[in-house]
Amino acid sequence: MAKFKILNRTIGDGEPPVVIAEIGINHNGSVDNAISIADAAISSGAEIIKHQTHLIEDEMVNEAKRIIPGNSKKSIYSIMSKCALNENDEKKLMKYVFQKKRIFISTPFSRKAVDRLVKFKVPAFKIGSGECNNYPLIKYIAKFKKPIILSTGMNSIPQIKKSVRILRNCKIKFALLHCTNIYPTPPNLVRLNCINLLKKTFSDAVVGLSDHTTSIHTSFGAVALGAKIIEKHFVDKKSRPGPDINCSMNPEELTELLKGISTIDNALIGKVKKPLKEEISTINFAFASVVSIKDIKKGERLSNKNIWVKRPGTGDFLADKYEFLLGKKAKKNIQSGELIRRNHIF
Repeated sequence: MAKFKILNRTIGDGEPPVVIAEIGINHNGSVDNAISIADAAISSGAEIIKHQTHLIEDEMVNEAKRIIPGNSKKSIYSIMSKCALNENDEKKLMKYVFQKKRIFISTPFSRKAVDRLVKFKVPAFKIGSGECNNYPLIKYIAKFKKPIILSTGMNSIPQIKKSVRILRNCKIKFALLHCTNIYPTPPNLVRLNCINLLKKTFSDAVVGLSDHTTSIHTSFGAVALGAKIIEKHFVDKKSRPGPDINCSMNPEELTELLKGISTIDNALIGKVKKPLKEEISTINFAFASVVSIKDIKKGERLSNKNIWVKRPGTGDFLADKYEFLLGKKAKKNIQSGELIRRNHIF
């Protein structure tokens, strides 16, 4: 069974799914906004709050000033420069989350970002889809021997295998999140069945979904397929500006997501298809029993002229035994409308 712990939370097979509320850059570079968003997520029931750690000078070169993401009119360099929290502010955010008895993790996008998070003593790392094939950075992160949650969007199975090989060689406990990196992602491009593919291909991985759709419905489907981690962007109010707001859930949606995931997880219990003892009271009125439809004299054979199947299901012979009884001799008189009993024929 694939599972690991982040602090006191066990994640994986046999455990309830966990939701990671992704603050990301929705705070627009304000630590006060970040804390407000984290607080709203915590109040809504989130167990893990995730941030993004950006140190621009170690993450990008000037060419990035020419690259415009599909969900923005500004360059990626400009966006991240504005939204990056400095070390003191990010530490303040982390402390707030831990003071609230929740787990703080972050995604580092460079070696200096990794070093900052190691200094913070974060309990685990999240690696984004863009870094799934950044094998030098993955090796750098893995050497710190902390659990890793790796998103796999924009990458093929062979590319993912190379990353997993690094994690296995370093004996890292890890999770793989299926992901589509379109902001927002239309449902027809989510490809939820890739969750099954990841589970089959990487049996030692905890598997989940990083969801960039505009609703929580896709996440429900992922849990039904066995996802043990749901990561989704979160914001306290959707009136905030930012490129990720359109695929972020608000407090009401997070509350509903957690409620739905718990319901689905409970509904997945049990793999044997057979009647339950809890169904007996329903069986008693819903099933049919073999009954006499005419008076039957002792010695007379049971036939389709004198027996049939009717409710309730409390007779000795349920409807599936009807043909078995045909031709049997009555050992005593049976009145019309009686449930056929064993002592009637044996």
